[in-house]
Amino acid sequence: MLRRPKPSDSEADLLREQEQFLTSGVASAASVVRRPDKRRGEAGGEGGERDEEDEGRQRDVVTIEDLPDQLPSLTPAPAKKSRFKASRVTFEGEDPEERLDKHDTHISAVLSRIVVPLSSVGGRKSIFARQIAAQRIKEGKTPLHCAPEAAQTPGTSMDTDQCEAADNQPAAFSGPRLVSGQGLEGSDSSEETMRIHRENQAKIQGMSQSEILEEQKKLLCQLDPRLVEFVRSRKAQSVPSSASPSKHPQGECRKESFPLENVSRESEPSAGAMLFEKPQEVEMEDGDEEEQEEELPALPAVKEEDLPVKPQKEWVHMNKLEPEKLEWMRDLPAPRRKGTKKAMQARFDFAGTLIPPTEDLPTHLGLHHHGEEPERAGYSLQELFLLSRSQVIQQRSLALSTLANILSKARAGEYLSVLKGSVMSTLLDAGLLFLLRFALDDGVEGVMSAAVHALKALLVCGEDEECLDCTFSWFRGMASFPLLPSAQEEEEEEDEGLPECMKETAKEKEDRKSDHDVARQDVVKGLLKMKLLPRLRYILEVVRPSPRVVQDVLEILTRIARHSSSAATQVLDCPRLMEMVLSEFLPTSWTPSSSPFPQSVYGLPLASAVKLLRVLATSGRHACARLLNSLGVRERLCCLLSAEPSELLLEPTEAIRVTTEAYRLWAVAAGYGQACKLYIDLYPGLVKALQSVHRVLASSDPLLQPLQLQRIQALLSLLTQVTHTAGCHQELQAGMVSSQGEECPPPPPVSWSHVSGLQASLLGHLKSFVKSLDNPVQKESSLAVIPAYLAYLEAYYHQLSRQNCFKPVETLQELELLTSEVLLPLLSHHVVQGLIKNLKSSSVVCNVQSSHLGPEVTPTLPGLACSGWRDRPGLVVPSSPFPLLTSLGLLLETITGIHKGLGCKFTSLLLSEPVIGYLRCCSQATPTLSHTRAWLLRHEHHLLYLLLRLAHRLVPIEPLVAKHASMYHQVALVLLPWLLPGSEFLAHELLSTIIFNKDFISEGHSGGPEAVELGELKLREDTHHHTSPSLQTVGALLREACVQLPSIRGCFLTHLAHLEPSVMTSRDALLGRNPWIKSHLLPELTGPTVPSDWPFLPLISLYERAGAADGGGLVVDMIPEGAVQAGTHCLQWLLLLEVWREDALKVILPVAKLARLSCVFLCSSDLFLERPVQKLTWGLFRLLTRRSRLDSLDLNIPPPGLASFQDLYSALLTQYEAVSFGDRLFGCWVLLPLQRRYSVTMRLAVFGEHVGILRSLGVTLEQLSVPIERFTSPPEDSLPLLSLYFRSLEVEAARHSMLRKIYYLTDEVLRNHLLLFRLPQQHSEFGFDTYEQLPPIRAKRLESVLRLHDGGSDKGD
Repeated sequence: MLRRPKPSDSEADLLREQEQFLTSGVASAASVVRRPDKRRGEAGGEGGERDEEDEGRQRDVVTIEDLPDQLPSLTPAPAKKSRFKASRVTFEGEDPEERLDKHDTHISAVLSRIVVPLSSVGGRKSIFARQIAAQRIKEGKTPLHCAPEAAQTPGTSMDTDQCEAADNQPAAFSGPRLVSGQGLEGSDSSEETMRIHRENQAKIQGMSQSEILEEQKKLLCQLDPRLVEFVRSRKAQSVPSSASPSKHPQGECRKESFPLENVSRESEPSAGAMLFEKPQEVEMEDGDEEEQEEELPALPAVKEEDLPVKPQKEWVHMNKLEPEKLEWMRDLPAPRRKGTKKAMQARFDFAGTLIPPTEDLPTHLGLHHHGEEPERAGYSLQELFLLSRSQVIQQRSLALSTLANILSKARAGEYLSVLKGSVMSTLLDAGLLFLLRFALDDGVEGVMSAAVHALKALLVCGEDEECLDCTFSWFRGMASFPLLPSAQEEEEEEDEGLPECMKETAKEKEDRKSDHDVARQDVVKGLLKMKLLPRLRYILEVVRPSPRVVQDVLEILTRIARHSSSAATQVLDCPRLMEMVLSEFLPTSWTPSSSPFPQSVYGLPLASAVKLLRVLATSGRHACARLLNSLGVRERLCCLLSAEPSELLLEPTEAIRVTTEAYRLWAVAAGYGQACKLYIDLYPGLVKALQSVHRVLASSDPLLQPLQLQRIQALLSLLTQVTHTAGCHQELQAGMVSSQGEECPPPPPVSWSHVSGLQASLLGHLKSFVKSLDNPVQKESSLAVIPAYLAYLEAYYHQLSRQNCFKPVETLQELELLTSEVLLPLLSHHVVQGLIKNLKSSSVVCNVQSSHLGPEVTPTLPGLACSGWRDRPGLVVPSSPFPLLTSLGLLLETITGIHKGLGCKFTSLLLSEPVIGYLRCCSQATPTLSHTRAWLLRHEHHLLYLLLRLAHRLVPIEPLVAKHASMYHQVALVLLPWLLPGSEFLAHELLSTIIFNKDFISEGHSGGPEAVELGELKLREDTHHHTSPSLQTVGALLREACVQLPSIRGCFLTHLAHLEPSVMTSRDALLGRNPWIKSHLLPELTGPTVPSDWPFLPLISLYERAGAADGGGLVVDMIPEGAVQAGTHCLQWLLLLEVWREDALKVILPVAKLARLSCVFLCSSDLFLERPVQKLTWGLFRLLTRRSRLDSLDLNIPPPGLASFQDLYSALLTQYEAVSFGDRLFGCWVLLPLQRRYSVTMRLAVFGEHVGILRSLGVTLEQLSVPIERFTSPPEDSLPLLSLYFRSLEVEAARHSMLRKIYYLTDEVLRNHLLLFRLPQQHSEFGFDTYEQLPPIRAKRLESVLRLHDGGSDKGD
C-alpha cells in the first residue's frame, strides 16, 4: 500500500514515491475533466473522451470523488438577495447554465453572438470597416442621423423619452437622442431605429402623468445607478450644444435643441440617480450688503464661424466638429458679480497684487488660463504651486517670481485687511520651503534665480535691516537679539523613566527629527538641515549668477547668521563658502567697471558682503577672530579704509556703502578689543576723515547725504569703541601682573594716550553742529550726528575717570564748560524742545494698542516687523527724540557722577511737561513682549533707566523734583519686570538705588502710616464694624516696613543672587568693558530678566526649599534658618506695595497673589504662627478681601505656574488638618474659597474628605471680614453637597459650639430645604413639599438650640 508523503521526506524520497505510484497503476484520487463550451457549439460527452483538437479549446475542471454537488447551507446565515432578482422572469425546468450564458456580458460572449447576415457584401467585415463604409455613405450625400455615442440600452432610451413626455414638451427632433442604430447591420438600420422610437413615443403618449412617474421609479430602482448617471450626463452635454442650430458641411448631422427638464428630480430615492448638483464655490468678501448672484444664460454651442481658425477639408480629423472640446476657444464670459460675505479664492497678478473678483481685465495681460474659474484673471496659490513644478521652464520661472512678489507683499502686511488668515503661514504649511529648496536644485539658471529671489522674499525683510542699520550708532546699537522662534515644549515620553546618562541630548533629538518636523518649528533651522548652505555656495561658485541673485544670496546668508550663534558658526564652517565670498566680493584689488550697472559683480567689493561679515562677527568674539586672522579680513579693512570713498574705483553710492559697512565691521571687532592695531596703522586716515566731515555734509549730493550721514555715524561708533577698549588697557595691564597664572585677557595694543588727542577735535565738531541747528538746511543732518558725538564724549569721560592720568580739578572745569557751552544750549534749543514733545507719540511702551496694522508675523520665522516704519511715528524715525535723549542721558549719568554739582542744572529736563507726561503714561502701561517689539523696547528701557538715574541724583537735593518722587518710584517698579535679557545690570542698579530708597517712598516720611490708621478708624465708624485688635495695626506695620527698607533690599538682592553671572556679563557690555565681552548677540529672548511676581520671590523660595510637592501633599520641615526674617521682609514689602503702590502689582492677578501668599502656610509647620508674620499676613488678608477687591478675586482661573487653584487648596486643607492648631488666620485662609461663586469642588473637599477641619475652626464672622452673603447666595444646587451639609449638621448637633458655625457655612439652603420640610412629593424639584414659613414648634426648637450655643460659648470664654 502506498503511503502519503510526509513533511520530513527529502526530495529523493518524493521522487522515489512518485516512481512507485506510476509503476503501480493505481487510479488517482482526483481526475481532470473538460466541460464543453456551449457558446462555441461544443457537445457534451461522457467521461474524458475528446478529440485532441477539442481538448486544446476546452477548460480544465477538477473533480473530487465523494464531493457533494451542492454545498451545505449555512443555517444561521441569512439568505442572500439579489438587488435585480425582482426584475427577472424565470421558468420551471429552465437550465441554470443556459440562463447564465444568456446573461453573460463578457466581451467574448458578446462578440460570439454577432452573426453576419448573408446580404453583407464582401463577407465578414470588422467594426472599423463598417465605420469606414458608413463614412463613405456620408460622403455620398446620403442623409444619416448622428447622435452622441451612448449605451444601446432600451431602458436608457425609455428613461430619456419619459423625461420628455413628463415635461409635456413636443419632440423637437426626428429621432432618439441616445440610440443611433450604428451597431445594426444593413441599410435599413436607421429605419429600424426610427420605428422603435415611434413605438416608444406612442406608448408614452398613451400613459398618464402618474403612470409615467411610476414607470420611471421602477426603472430607476432596477437599473444600475451608474448607468442612470451616465445617461443623464449625456443629456446634460446635449443642452448647451443644442441651444442654436449650426450649419455644417455636407454629410454632417444637425443637432436640434432639447431643453433638459426632470419633474421627478426631487422625488428620486437613489442618491446615485440624482441630477447635477452645483459645486459649492468659495467666495470672497466683497461689501457688507447681501446681493443675489447674477444668473448667466447658458452659452450656445460652438459654431464653425465662431472658431478663430476655420477648419479645411484637407485637414486630418477636422471634418467633424466636437463642441465639447472646442469650448475653451470661445470668448470668456464676464466675471460674476458677487456681493455675498462668503470667502472667495484669492487670485494674484504677476506683481503679487491681489485681483478683486469683480475686476474684468483684458486677456492680453496673460492672467487668464484654463484652470478653475477661467473668467477670473490671476493665479491662485494652488495654481502657482502647480506651475512651479511644470516641465515648461517659463512657467516655473513665472510661478516662482510671482510667489516671491506675493511673499514680499505679505511680509509688508498688504493682505491683512483683505484676506482671511496669514498668507505666509498658509504657504509654509503647504510646503513652500521644500518647493523652493527643490527649485534651487533646478538645472536652469533662470528657474534657480527665481527660486533664490523667492527664498530671499521669504526670509529677508529689507526694512528690518534698514532699521537695524539706523540704530547701529545708538547706545548698545550693535547688539541684537537672536531671531530664534519662541521655544516650544516638546513631549519627552520616550525618555521618561530613563537615567540621565541614557537620555538623548538635545543635539541627538534634533538630528533624529525629519526635515519637515524641524522646518515646522524653525524655518531657518529646517533650511540648514536641508543643506541650503552648500547649495548657495555652489550657486555663487559654479553658476556665477547675475548681480541681483548674488545680492539675494548674500542677504539670505546674513539673515541666517542673525538666527543664532550656532547658525553663524555653520555659515563660517561651510566648506569654501566664506573663502569664495571674500575672494570674489571683497578682493584686495579690482578693476573698475566701465558701467554703473555692471553685468557681473564678481571681483568687485560689495557692501552686502561686508555686512555679512559684520553680522557674523556680532555672533561672538571667536567668530570675529576667525574672520580677522584666518580669513584675512584685517587686510581687506586696511585696503577699504585707507582711501577716501571717491578713490575706491567704485560707483559712488556703492563706495560709500562699502566704507560704512567696513567702519561698522571694525567697530564690532573693536567692541571685543580686537583689530585695535589697525587704529594705529590707519590713524592718519581716520583724522583725515574727521576733518572732512563738515565739508562732506555741506557739499554732498542730496541723494548721497543720507549715506554720508551713516558713514559719519559709523566712524564715530568706531572711535567710541576704540576709546572704551583703550580705557581698559591700564586695568588689563595691572590685572596681568597680579593675576598670578589666572586667566586674564591680554591688554589691547591701543592705550589711553592713543585716543586722548581726538576729544578736542570731536568736541569742536559737536559745538559746530549745535550751532547748525538754527540753519533749516543743516538741521536734520545735525540732529542725526549729534547723538553719536554725545555717545563718544560719554565714553571718553567714563574711561578718563579710571585712568592714572586723571586730573580732577581740570576735568571738573572742563565739564562745567561743556555743560554751559554745549549741553544746556542744546537742551534749551527750540528744535530739541520740539523733539521732546514727540516723546510720547514715538514711544513703543505708550502705544501698545496702536491702530497701525502691522505686517504678518509667522511664529517659526520671527522678524522685527518694521515694514512701513518711515510712514508712522516710532523710535527710529527722524522726528524721534529717543536717540538724542538717550545719548544725552548717558552723558549726564557720567558727568554728574564725576561732578556732583552739575545735576541741578538739568532739573528742567525732568520737570518738563512732555517728560512728566511720558513717565506717567509709562507707569500705567503694560507692554507685551515679542520679537517685533523687543529690539525697540530695549532702547526705550535705556532711556527710562537714564531718566530714573538722573532723578535719583536730584530727588534728595531738589524739592521740585522730590514732589514727583512717587511717580519715579512707580516707573522704576514697572520698569523692573520689563527689562529684557542683557539688561540684568540695569535691574540690579534699580534694586540697589531706587526701588528700596526711602527718598522715593515719600509716603513713609510724610504722614503716610498715620493717614492709613485714620482711614481705618473712619471705616470702622462708618460701617460699625468691630474688628479684632490684631487687625488694627496696618499703620504701625507700614511704619516698621519703612524703617526696614535697607534690610528688605538686602533680602531681595540675596534671593536674586542666582542672576549674578548674567549681571556681570551685562555690566561689562553696558559699561564698555570691551575685552571682557564674549558676544554682541544678546541672550535668547525667553522672557523678562525678573519675573512679574518678583515681590513674592522670598516666599516662593522658602516654599521650594522647605516643602517638596508629592502627590498634592507637602513634606514639611521645621522653619529653615533665616526663614522668619526673610518671610517678614517679604510680607513688609508686599504690604507697602499694596497700600501705596497698588498699580505696580496690577500685572499680578489677585488669584496669583493669594496663591503666592499661601506659601506662608505651606513652607513650614509653624512659620505662620510667628507673631510678625501673623500681623503682616492679617494685614494683607484684609487688603485682599476688601469689598473692592473681592469681585476681582476669581479662584476659578488657574494661577500662573499652577494647573488649578483647587490643587493648591487641597494642599492647604491637608496642611490645616496637620499643623494649624485652630489658628484663626489659617482658618480665614481656608474659608475664603468656600464662597458660593467659586467652584463647588472646594466645598465638596471641605465637607467631604476634610470635614474634620470644621471641628477646629475658631474663626468668628467678624474676623473673616467677608460678608456672610457671599457664602449663602446664590442657593446651593449641588445635591451631593446638600447631603454633606445635612450630615455635617447631624453629626455636629451634639457639639453646640460648632452648630452655628456650620449652620452659616451650610447657609439658607438647609433652612429652606430641611427646616421647611413638609411631605414627600415625587414630582417636586427637591423631592418634597415645603412650608411657606417655619412652623412655630420648629422655630422654638431652633431658637433653643441657638440660645444653648450662645450660653456654652460664654462659659467657654
